[in-house]
Amino acid sequence: MSAPSNDDRIFLRGLQVDCIIGFIEWERRVKQTVVIDLELPVDCRHAALTDEVDATLDYKKVAKRVVAFVEASRFKLVETLAHRTALLLLEEFALAWVRISVNKPGAIRGSRDVGVTVERSRAELPAHTD
Repeated sequence: MSAPSNDDRIFLRGLQVDCIIGFIEWERRVKQTVVIDLELPVDCRHAALTDEVDATLDYKKVAKRVVAFVEASRFKLVETLAHRTALLLLEEFALAWVRISVNKPGAIRGSRDVGVTVERSRAELPAHTD
């Protein structure tokens, strides 16, 4: 999919996924829920003209891939989870950039949640050696 020439975006908010996340001993044994928000570039004009899913980014496929990746992950830091998920989406969906927030509800007593937001671009993908 080519990079959009405008500021159109698809967003996905509040995707809840259970995974191993954290560096404290008990966190390495018990799955916890993280909440993920995604913002992805897309040119909505072409999709609007054709009214076909093939003309846009299929956010259902994106969500399924994120869920599968996060469920299988075992990172210590939400920073690592956010970064690696962003790189995965850039690579597999040929996106120009991605913005991802990962929230860990209940991680800090007295707060609703804590987390990170990262933005990554294709330029940050590791070079492939074929």
